[in-house]
Amino acid sequence: MSLDFSIKELAMMALLLDEDNIINTRGVRVARRRMWIHPSLLGRKIEGEYYTLYRHLINDEEKFLQYCRMDVGTFEMILKKITPKIVKRNTRFREAISPREKLIVCLRFLSTGDSYKTIAFSYRLGHSTVQNIVTEVCTAINEILMTEFIPTPSREKWLQIADDMWTMWNFPNCLGALDGKHVAIDAPSNSGSLYFNYKKSFSVVLLALVDANYKFIAVDIGSYGKNSDGGILTNSALGRGLENGTLNVPESSPLPGTNILTPYVILGDEAFALKTYMMRPYPKANVQDDEKIIFNYRLCRGRRLVECAFGILSQTFRVYCRRLKADPRNATSIILTTCILHNITLGNTQNFPGKIHIVFRR
Repeated sequence: MSLDFSIKELAMMALLLDEDNIINTRGVRVARRRMWIHPSLLGRKIEGEYYTLYRHLINDEEKFLQYCRMDVGTFEMILKKITPKIVKRNTRFREAISPREKLIVCLRFLSTGDSYKTIAFSYRLGHSTVQNIVTEVCTAINEILMTEFIPTPSREKWLQIADDMWTMWNFPNCLGALDGKHVAIDAPSNSGSLYFNYKKSFSVVLLALVDANYKFIAVDIGSYGKNSDGGILTNSALGRGLENGTLNVPESSPLPGTNILTPYVILGDEAFALKTYMMRPYPKANVQDDEKIIFNYRLCRGRRLVECAFGILSQTFRVYCRRLKADPRNATSIILTTCILHNITLGNTQNFPGKIHIVFRR
C-alpha cells in the first residue's frame, strides 16, 4: 500500500490535526476558541429572565415596583429619555440588545446588588456584556437626567428648602443637612492607602446635601476613602461655591419672630469646620446649660435627615450592601446614578412592602 502524499495533501492534514490549537504572539500554543456564543446563551429569548418574567411584571404594578424599584410610568419616562443614547443597530452577525432590556438589566443590578455573573446567568447574557450594559446605562442616565433631577438650586429653591426645614424640622434659616457616606469597593490596583478608610476597608466617599424631604440637593462622589468629610467639602465644587458665594444662596434674613439677622446655614456634624454657612453642634465637653442642650438636640434632629436619606438609598438600591467590584471611575458613575434615581423615585418607596417609616417626635 502506497503512502506517498503530495505536498498539498500533507498541508491539509497538518491543518486538520492542528485546528484546535493556535500559537499566540508569545509563541505559546493555546486552545482555539471553539464557539462564538456559548450554547447556554442561545436560548436567551426563551429562557432569559427578561423574556420570561418581564411580560408578567408589566401588568402588575406592585410586582414591577418591587423588581425595578420604580413604577411603570417612571420606568417608561427614563427609557424614553435615554434610548437615543443607548440604542444600537442590528448587524448581519447578531441582533442588538434592546434599550428596554438594557435598562431592566441595569436596574436589577442596582436594586439587588447581585454580581455581574449572577445577572448574566439570569438573563442569559455574557458576563462582560452585563458589565458593559451597566456602565453604558449609568453613563446615559447621568448625562441626561443629572441636570433635571439634581440641578443647581436657584434662590427661590433655596428659600423653599429653608421654609420646609423650619416647618417640618424646626430649624430656621437652614439649607439642608450634609454628611458623607463611605461606599465600599474592591481595593484599586496600585492605589496604596488612598482608598483605605478609618473603618479598615477600601471606599470612595459620597458627600451629600439633603433637603427636608430626603432628596439630594448636591452630591460630591469619588473622593479617596482616607479623606475626612471636612476636607472633601473644602475641595468640592459645593464647598468652593459656598465659600465664594456663587450658589445663589439668599442673603441673611431675620430669625422667625425676631429682628436678628442671621445667615442661611447647612447642618453638619463635628467633622466639619464652623463657618458662616456651616452650623455644627457644641462640643460635648461644653454642653452644660439647657440652651446648648436644646440647640444640639434641634441641630441633631435636623442633621439626621441626611442619615435617613442614606438609609433609604441603601434599602432601595441593595448594591450598597456589598463591595462594588468596579474601579473608582465606574463606581462613581454607579453611585451617581443611584442618587439620581433616588430623587426620581423617592415618592414611590412608600408603595412597596418593606417600606421605610421614619417618624420623629417634636
